[in-house]
Amino acid sequence: MSLPGNANRDNFGSKFGILAAAAGSAVGLGNVWKFPYVTGQNGGGAFLLIYLACVLLLGVSVMLSEFSIGRRGQRNVFGSFKSLAPNTPWYFAGIMGVVAAFVILSFYSAVAGWTLEYIVHSVDGSFHSGEPLSNAFNNFITHPVRPILWQLVFMALTALIVVGGVKNGIEKYNKILMPLLVIFLLILCVRAITLPNSVEGLKFLFTPDFSKITAKTVLFAMGQAFFSLSLGMGALITYSSYFKKTENLGITAINVSIADTVIAVLSGVVIFPAVFAFHIEPSAGPSLVFITLPEIFRQMPLGSIFGFIFFALLAVAALTSTVSLLEVVVAYFSEEFKITRKKSIIITIIFASILGVFASLSFGPLSSVLIFKKSIFDLLDFVASNVLLPLGGLLIVIFVGWYMTKRDVRDEVSNGGTLNVPFFPYFRFIVRFIAPVAIAAIFIYSIFYGSLG
Repeated sequence: MSLPGNANRDNFGSKFGILAAAAGSAVGLGNVWKFPYVTGQNGGGAFLLIYLACVLLLGVSVMLSEFSIGRRGQRNVFGSFKSLAPNTPWYFAGIMGVVAAFVILSFYSAVAGWTLEYIVHSVDGSFHSGEPLSNAFNNFITHPVRPILWQLVFMALTALIVVGGVKNGIEKYNKILMPLLVIFLLILCVRAITLPNSVEGLKFLFTPDFSKITAKTVLFAMGQAFFSLSLGMGALITYSSYFKKTENLGITAINVSIADTVIAVLSGVVIFPAVFAFHIEPSAGPSLVFITLPEIFRQMPLGSIFGFIFFALLAVAALTSTVSLLEVVVAYFSEEFKITRKKSIIITIIFASILGVFASLSFGPLSSVLIFKKSIFDLLDFVASNVLLPLGGLLIVIFVGWYMTKRDVRDEVSNGGTLNVPFFPYFRFIVRFIAPVAIAAIFIYSIFYGSLG
């Protein structure tokens, strides 16, 4: 039997709302920014094939595990573990999810704020000023005030959405933002594939060169699939606690994974034809978005318009992610400490912004401050991406695969036996044996050899 739900909790109101919110949580800068340059650094088409296999094999199963915990627990990520495993230390996995969401929100909002600065640059003609764009970017991120102002604006936008609650805030705005994101992407795809020499970029993305596949490539693909889907940070557990008991968790996990992957691939279709059209190295790294692409927009007819669309796309993708990160912490504070949602938002925003300001300043005035030989921003990124997320994901699959009984997991996945779930034996095998080994490999590699991105 499923655990009784909390009748006082807000819930998502429609299947599209669930898909938009969950996909919005998964879709972020990792899809539009990180996926193209990681693909470029790892050989293009061959990496894409391995990435798709990892999403299907690893990503869907871990996501379904998170959905099972969240909906069965019917509470925030900490409360769900506590209610499903009372009088055990499993609540620690929930604490890790809350901490991961808080830390990521703090430094992620700094980068998200950059997208707002670049939207303004697209409109005011700064890209065509003649100043080297690498200098312009460096001057901006090292400025002691401008990036912080944009970061605080982004935090305010995030809070305005979350304060509306689940149905009238998160669901309402994701149902607007996600279709808008897809429209922006499709416009940019059409423009990219009509550029001269764009076919070379498409060949690079979709034609596999298996000679470039190594063990490292597979690890990178697993890591990118894991982080792109926003697994291990408590967001999907928190969102799924708002799912109705009639929601098909398996179908939802597949649909969210498909949506996330399609957006990542479309981002590649936008970027690689443009990169090849202007003879730029496809493995340009993180600077691809904030230096290389603006240079392309500078040379492209109607470049200001397409630059505006691209950075608006980035801002939307980032916003849907920061909303889910904030909700993780807000749900924890409001449910576990019995304080109002508004107070929970104010507390979280204040402290995340303070930490985020230090992360932003680490590019400029605090660049000389190093902790374990890392800047504040890099340290936060390393702790979240290389420690908290993989450990959180590992604990999730161990919990579902080995702590929860087979009967309870099947009960949740099958909606109390009302759904036929022929995939269940395969899902359970993956969660018990394959996913823990794969996530452990990602964790060990990232700890000893640095980030998988």
